[in-house]
Amino acid sequence: MARFSFLEWPVLRQFRSSDPSGRGESVVSEQTRNTVPRTTTADKVVQSVCPYCAVGCGQRVFVKDDKVVGIEGDPDSPISRGRLCPKGSASEQLVNNPSRQTEVLYRAPKATDWQRLDLSTAIDMIADRFIEARRNHWEDFDDKGHPLRRTMGIASLGGATIDNEENYFAKKLFTAAGAIQIENQARI
Repeated sequence: MARFSFLEWPVLRQFRSSDPSGRGESVVSEQTRNTVPRTTTADKVVQSVCPYCAVGCGQRVFVKDDKVVGIEGDPDSPISRGRLCPKGSASEQLVNNPSRQTEVLYRAPKATDWQRLDLSTAIDMIADRFIEARRNHWEDFDDKGHPLRRTMGIASLGGATIDNEENYFAKKLFTAAGAIQIENQARI
């Protein structure tokens, strides 16, 4: 930290400079002059979509050394035209939060402790349970012989932390599997 100097007071800098109104260079500190935005040092800029709601605001993701260093609204986006809500502006914290869960945890029925699973094992467990629930609860026809072709053993309750394309895919997947109980905050 630099030593304090009375000559660097903004009022004195104002009288010494060509800024008599005190609205320009005289009120800018040395620290402010040397401050550089994180986004100017990024290795690359990637276009993305905000993960929070179904609006699909465009984002510019700034990456340095394979780490997200900042996220801004994308001015080229016809949806948001460079603007983001507070949640979208803070979405950089989704990937850089030290408390973010990065491993698959599983708690068996009636167990008290969580165990770590590799991703392929967890996906296989989910797929097996999905297929079994569909098979065990499939309804071809109702009591009057009307075709149903549905399952009541599968339901989907989604949030808005995935974008429109992922929501569309989830809706198509569950509908194709015969599920009719499909709800999502994004309201596809």
